[in-house]
Amino acid sequence: MSFGFAIIGCGTISHFHATAITSLENAHLVGCYARSAAASQDFAAKHSCTAYSSLSDLLSEPTIDIVTICTPSGAHLEPALFAAKAGKHVVIEKPLEITVERCDKIIAACQQAGVLLSTVFQSRFHEAPRLLKQAIDGGRFGTLVLANAYVKWHRTQAYYDSGAWRGTWQLDGGGALMNQAIHSVDLLRWLMGPVRDVSAFTATLAHVRIEVEDTAIASLRFRNGALGTIEATTAAFPGSLKRIEVYGSTGSAVIEEEEIKLWKFAEELPIDEQILAEHAARNESGGGASDPTAISFKAHAKQFADVVDAIIHGRQPMIDGSEGRKSVEIICAIYESASAGQRIQL
Repeated sequence: MSFGFAIIGCGTISHFHATAITSLENAHLVGCYARSAAASQDFAAKHSCTAYSSLSDLLSEPTIDIVTICTPSGAHLEPALFAAKAGKHVVIEKPLEITVERCDKIIAACQQAGVLLSTVFQSRFHEAPRLLKQAIDGGRFGTLVLANAYVKWHRTQAYYDSGAWRGTWQLDGGGALMNQAIHSVDLLRWLMGPVRDVSAFTATLAHVRIEVEDTAIASLRFRNGALGTIEATTAAFPGSLKRIEVYGSTGSAVIEEEEIKLWKFAEELPIDEQILAEHAARNESGGGASDPTAISFKAHAKQFADVVDAIIHGRQPMIDGSEGRKSVEIICAIYESASAGQRIQL
């Protein structure tokens, strides 16, 4: 069986979705819809699918099983609700939505309709963070003490000026944190577990004509007792790969995108040398550090394959709606802390 996909929203990331979908053996791209008819038609011509003139027409197409939503972040809710009501499984490009309340509405609608919901966090499908997760869960770090996420990227003023929605609270939902660093926020929480509270500062330092932050720092306390930090910016020329660091009483590890930079434990295992040898210099792209299109579609393809497998086997996808909600909750708490000038509990 081949599952029919459709894409809602035809901006930059939609092309990566299309390439990922068509790379799968048991999936095919049926159609697309965007508010701009020209954008839909251009997209359809490029990816050999049908451009639908309305969202209702697309959602009434019986050969479509799954929709992926690639609209601006603050415009995920409405198409998700319509798709769920139409009985389509729903995949939403990060973030799930821009507030916890809007996330909850999407989750509830999909549960009520009996359709699967997945939030795109393709970085979890890279091998390096998965090995790190296994090591943490296996107790190799002893007592976890510190975990840090660094996203020091560069976006030009032209990037923000290229779309009226970019850099707005209503549709972008935030800046360097909500749009760019959310992948690392998701990884940090996935690796370390729930966050107890946050304290933060945000600023707009190097860009104009945007409402949101281009620089943010946050300190975190995890429920397991460990401390952590998040540093994010879109104002650091020329931009560097996102970095995750985890330190414990018996181990330390550092990953940059898909590459393991440090992997050291008090009790070494035979596999450790192989892990370092196989995962050094593994990055296949620029990771989006200075160019949002400098990413690979392959991790998206792995996540879409997981969604298809979840449908076939009647299970939840690896990154469902509740998982997508967690990073939004953390980022909204960071924004609240920066605005109020006080620590915020989650």
